[in-house]
Amino acid sequence: MKSFIGTAAVLLSSTFARAEELTERQIAERDLCSSGSTDDGGNWYCQAVHAVTYTGVGSSGAYSPVIKMDLTNGCTQGSQNYSGTLAPFDEEVSLHFRGPLKLKQLAVYTPSSSKSTRDVEERDVEAPVHAHAHAHAHAHAKAHAKREEKREPAVGDWVTATMDGKVVSWINTYSGETPAVQVNNLAAVAPAAAVAAATSIVQAAAAVATSAIVQAVGSSSSSSSGSYGSSSSTGAWTRQGYYSSTSGTSQGLTFLNHKGGQGSGTFDTTFGNSLSYSSADGQSGASSSTVLGDVQLPSDAEVVVMTDQLCNGDCGYVRPKAEGVSYHGFNGSEKVFLMEFSMPLTGETAASIYTPVDMPAIWMLNAQIPRTLQYGPATCSCWQSGCGEFDIFEVLAPGDLRCKSTIHAKAAGGDSDYFSRPTTDTMKAAVVMSNNQFHIKVLDSSTDFGSSLTSDFISSIVSSTDTQAGLVSLFALTS
Repeated sequence: MKSFIGTAAVLLSSTFARAEELTERQIAERDLCSSGSTDDGGNWYCQAVHAVTYTGVGSSGAYSPVIKMDLTNGCTQGSQNYSGTLAPFDEEVSLHFRGPLKLKQLAVYTPSSSKSTRDVEERDVEAPVHAHAHAHAHAHAKAHAKREEKREPAVGDWVTATMDGKVVSWINTYSGETPAVQVNNLAAVAPAAAVAAATSIVQAAAAVATSAIVQAVGSSSSSSSGSYGSSSSTGAWTRQGYYSSTSGTSQGLTFLNHKGGQGSGTFDTTFGNSLSYSSADGQSGASSSTVLGDVQLPSDAEVVVMTDQLCNGDCGYVRPKAEGVSYHGFNGSEKVFLMEFSMPLTGETAASIYTPVDMPAIWMLNAQIPRTLQYGPATCSCWQSGCGEFDIFEVLAPGDLRCKSTIHAKAAGGDSDYFSRPTTDTMKAAVVMSNNQFHIKVLDSSTDFGSSLTSDFISSIVSSTDTQAGLVSLFALTS
C-alpha cells in the first residue's frame, strides 16, 4: 500500500513537471514571471516593464445595478445584461486618482467617427425577483486586502503556482464537488478504496496538467486581434476632455470627490457621503464645479473625474439628492486616456491595511458605482456583481515603488509585471481600450496631448505592445 501511494505521489509530481516542461518549451509565459518573481506581502511581482496588454477583455453576462435607494429599507438591485468586445467597459466609466499623487495632465479621446460621450447607450434594467443581501464595503484599499485572501480556485480559473522555484500556470478543471481523500489518510481506508483514491488523485493531476498543456499550446505570446478597431482605422481621434494643472484649465471634464454635504451632494446616516464637487486642493467639497489645482493630493484624498455632461434621466439610477453632482462618464467601445502624473513618496506609515498611506493609485470604475455609493453596502453599487473596475497604476503597500494593474469583472485577472512608480519626475502614459484589449504604455516625455491624435499614433501604441518582449508584458484574461 505504501509503495502504491509513493508511486502515486511520484506520478503526481512528474505529471506537473511534464506540464511545466511543455508549457515553458512550447509557448511564452502568460507574463514575464518565468524570468523571476517575488512574493511580497501576498502580492506577486515579476518584472519591471514599460507596457502591459490585457487580451480577452470583453465578455457577456449580467450584473446587478442599483434601482432604488431607500433610507429605511436600504438598496434594491436589478439585473442588466451586457455583451461586447469591451463589455462591460464599453459602458460609461469614471476615472479615480488617490494620493499621494500630482496629476499634471489628462486627456480623453474617442474616434472621430464614433459617438461622443454625450450619446450614451441605454440598456434595459429588470427588477429582480429576490433582493440581494450580500454585505460589501468597497473601500478601495479594503477591497484589495480582501481580494488577496486565499481561496480555492473555481473551474475555469487560471491557477498560478511556484514549483521547484518556477512559476507555472494552468486552467483549473477540478470542481471540488467530490470530497478528496488525503494521501496521509489512505492507511485507514480499505486497500481497494485506497488504490481507487490514489488513482483518482493521479487522474485529477493528469487532467489538470493536460488542460494546462492544451491551454498553453493553444495560446500565443502575441495577441491575435487583427486590425485595430473598425472605426479607428481611418481618421483622427478627437479629444473629448482635457486638463492641465500648469495652466489651470479644464475642458469637458468635472472634478468630484466623496465629500457630499460639503457645499454640494448630500449626506445622511444611512448611506454616508455622496459625490460632491471637489475643491481645488481635492480635500473637501465645493458648491460648484472647480478645476483641480496644481497640487499634490495627500494619501487620504481621492478625486473622481467625469465628463462635464450632467445626467438628465439618462444615466440610469443615481442617488437621491445627489442629482446635481451626477455626471456622465466616458462612454464607448473605443477610448483612449493620456495622463501625466507623479506619485511622490511621503514616508508615512500605515496603522493597518485599512488605513492606507503612501499608496497612490489610478483606476477606473463603471460610472454607476460612484453615482450610487462607492463606499458602502454591496447592494448599493454594482461593483460586487462585476460591472467593472480597472486598476491601471496601483501601489499595494505603503512606500512601495511598484505599480500593478488588475481587472475586476467577469473576465478578470492581474498581471504580475509592474510599472516603476514615478516618485520625482512625472510620467506620461497611455491607456488604449478597444478591440477586446487594454493597452497600458509609458510614453516618451515629449508626447503632446493635442486636440486630436492620428490613427497612426494609436496604431503605433497597439503594435508596439501586442507582442511579449523584454519590456512588454501580455496577459490573457479568462472569463
